Amino acid sequence: MLFQVGGQGTRPTFFEMAAAQQLPSSLRAALTYSIGVLALRRPFFHKVLDYEDEFFALLMLVLEAHSLQTTDASFSETLYGLRRRTVQIRVKKDRPRLTSNETIHHSGLEKHQRVLSVVFLVVLPYFKSKLHSVYNKEREARLQASLWGPGDDRFDDVDYFDGGEGSLASSGSLNAETSVGTRLTKKIQKVIAACYPWVHATSEGLSFTYQLLYLLDATGFYSLGLHVLGIHVCRATGQELMDTSSRISKIRSRERERLRGPPWLKALQGALLSCSYAVLDYAQTGLIAAVFIFKMMEWWYQSAEERMSAPTVYPPPPPPPAPKVAKEGIPLPADRTVCPLCSQKRANPSVVTISGFVFCYACIFKYINQYKRCPVTLMPATVDQIRRLFHDV
Repeated sequence: MLFQVGGQGTRPTFFEMAAAQQLPSSLRAALTYSIGVLALRRPFFHKVLDYEDEFFALLMLVLEAHSLQTTDASFSETLYGLRRRTVQIRVKKDRPRLTSNETIHHSGLEKHQRVLSVVFLVVLPYFKSKLHSVYNKEREARLQASLWGPGDDRFDDVDYFDGGEGSLASSGSLNAETSVGTRLTKKIQKVIAACYPWVHATSEGLSFTYQLLYLLDATGFYSLGLHVLGIHVCRATGQELMDTSSRISKIRSRERERLRGPPWLKALQGALLSCSYAVLDYAQTGLIAAVFIFKMMEWWYQSAEERMSAPTVYPPPPPPPAPKVAKEGIPLPADRTVCPLCSQKRANPSVVTISGFVFCYACIFKYINQYKRCPVTLMPATVDQIRRLFHDV
């Protein structure tokens, strides 16, 4: 059951239905991201982002209405070769319940089913998105009020100089100027903030329940909307695809015959119809291909920019040569653990940073404090350039 991906029978697999349902949200995310990138160079696209819900709802309204009218399927279902069919169960009179011997007959969609399908596919998701945004704003306002207090109680510069009387007068004037519409809007927002979590949880629970039942072959409806409309989603056959193309050509020929007016007006209307038909016919593949090409180009240029902006890794420079022993300096002993100054084993070993040679701390401190130089290289040094070593070398 879980691995029915071969496309056998007319019933789509769970994976096909899940992919068709998730395609609009994925397409919206890709379009929003693409417009956001374009808005970095063209500020005009920021207006599109300000009305993101309305823009995407209008786009999907055109695509879904055209797809349901011509193919009896939604925009995403046509990409997977699926079709919507009205469920008509044939039951014998003496057997009221449907058994395994009865069959379910599917027929084309009716006009009201197409309209309601658009409502379930476009209108309801739009209102759900708006409710979600209102809920998020109200939740942020409550969080901000819990941290900083309500907006009416916030202090400003006038409150400090008025000694409290001005604050009371200003709050009274603000309450007087508050309109009834604003108060009603705030109440509606509070009601939405209180009810939306329950509505969202109920919607997600019903959606999960129908998907689980569909996966277990307990129902033929993938969602509550399909069950309410009495619609099954089936795989399209080759004959159905041919019938769809012939039906589209007949519809368009009838629309061209309805054109009225002088010849130049008919030619103009015919050109507009041809352009609209071409846009609608190639909107599915064109939209998916455009998003894919944009993401591929973005990945290409982003990887090129990363290569150009990445710092060049050079090999580490060779260590500097060891300082030379001066002719008039103190010679180094053969044993490296012996102090060159006292010729005894080093006690509290300390290094002179300008030369790197190690001595006893008391010996080198007295020598540098008196002669202001390294005893081996005779390079100028101060007592501040002596460093204590915690591991003798």
